[in-house]
Amino acid sequence: MTVRLGAAGPHGRIARASLRSPVRWVLPVIAAGGMLGASARFALDLTWPSGSDALPWSTLGINVTGSLLIGVLMVNVTEVGGVHPLVRPFLGVGVLGGYTTFSTYTVQTDALLRAGHPELALAYFFGTVAATLVAVSLGVVAARTFLRARQWRARPRPEHRDAR
Repeated sequence: MTVRLGAAGPHGRIARASLRSPVRWVLPVIAAGGMLGASARFALDLTWPSGSDALPWSTLGINVTGSLLIGVLMVNVTEVGGVHPLVRPFLGVGVLGGYTTFSTYTVQTDALLRAGHPELALAYFFGTVAATLVAVSLGVVAARTFLRARQWRARPRPEHRDAR
């Protein structure tokens, strides 16, 4: 079975992707990853609930840890390379996209405003943005540091000979 990818080429043939092509599997892989990520988020929300007048710590924690993991993932996918072409859609878009929840963060900010807690809502709104930007940066720095340390340990070393 084949899937059409584009318009006819110069010889009237249409480019096709076989079942083995990663292109065919991108959407199913993203959907499967999204189910896993959203399920993990739901489980964390159940174990760490927050009231309507309190800071939504679970959502904040989810978005910060997800951003950290996105930073680590992107270094490994883009700078290390050698990974299967479906790793990025599965883990980045699917799992971590389903795990992080910036739409819920927006709804929770609105709920805090409507509940009469404008200071808490603003702190949550701007604090989440700052915390997730710091987290993704830390993920990138940590992954690059780990890679450099691994490369440094793996480098060839000169032999030491005793001079007698």
